[in-house]
Amino acid sequence: GDGAPRNLEQFLMARRLVEAGVRVVTLNFGRWDFHSNNHSELKNTHLPWFDQGLSALIDDLYQRGMADDVAVVAWGEFGRTPQINKNAGRDHWTFCYSVMFAGAGIRGGTVYGTSDGEAAYVKDRPISPADICATIYECLGIDPEMHVPDAAGQPVKIRLAGRVIKDILA
Repeated sequence: GDGAPRNLEQFLMARRLVEAGVRVVTLNFGRWDFHSNNHSELKNTHLPWFDQGLSALIDDLYQRGMADDVAVVAWGEFGRTPQINKNAGRDHWTFCYSVMFAGAGIRGGTVYGTSDGEAAYVKDRPISPADICATIYECLGIDPEMHVPDAAGQPVKIRLAGRVIKDILA
């Protein structure tokens, strides 16, 4: 499809930016909002492209000896309904979602937390977006307890209310 080259080039560009010394790179592997034709869109385009690009990036970082210095995080802003809707799609769902971490002090192959049998609700060890951010700061060597000024100039902790997810760290 026409989106594959653009999406896959982002992963190569991310690696090149890291090699050049950039500390944080964000990729927008977009157009995932499948409220219809969810299965065919994911199977035929997005999942194969994402798998190819992300796995190549992670393999490449390890082969080049850069993985300890780079935190790779794959995360969306919400999950998807466990039920398929009338248009063969899945709608927005904030109660349960997945995050994938690699590199930068993450213990590979670790699964943290579980969902219920339908992946609708968190069953064990819930985490918040603030916890994910605090963990990213920790992996990047940024003290999650550090204070930064808010809009009014008052000091606030960079991690807000989050806690580092220590069980996934090496």
